[in-house]
Amino acid sequence: MKISQDLRTQPETKYTRTTNEDNRSFQKTLQSQALNLKQQELQVLMKSITMQGDKLARFRTFRDLAKFKRLVKGFLQEAVYSGLDLQKSHSFGMDRQNRKLMLVKQIDEKLVELTEEIMNQEKKTVDILGLIGEIKGLLVNIYT
Repeated sequence: MKISQDLRTQPETKYTRTTNEDNRSFQKTLQSQALNLKQQELQVLMKSITMQGDKLARFRTFRDLAKFKRLVKGFLQEAVYSGLDLQKSHSFGMDRQNRKLMLVKQIDEKLVELTEEIMNQEKKTVDILGLIGEIKGLLVNIYT
């Protein structure tokens, strides 16, 4: 029995390769979208920190203080450890990393100072609002 070469059971498929330029533009688009999402997420976290800071200044309870600290800690973790990986990969040297570490230390010091202010009930609301404002300013410096 002879099998004809003219009849094929599967049609021919052509494979095309993508160029490096297509891959690069896709990768750049993906990175920019990921960075935009992280920035939006950080802005939402900052807004919740602002609202909790206002609540803390009004009521001065330890529960509000603990929630404020948790929000700040979550913001720091997001911004420093996972959120700014794309920006860190483009910076050269350790100077930017040192700056972030110093800002985190300053934020920790301000949180301790805020805790002491809350514990001392005689302090004015203006002083507490000032400390909350300083902490928010340091947080903004981290992701800019």
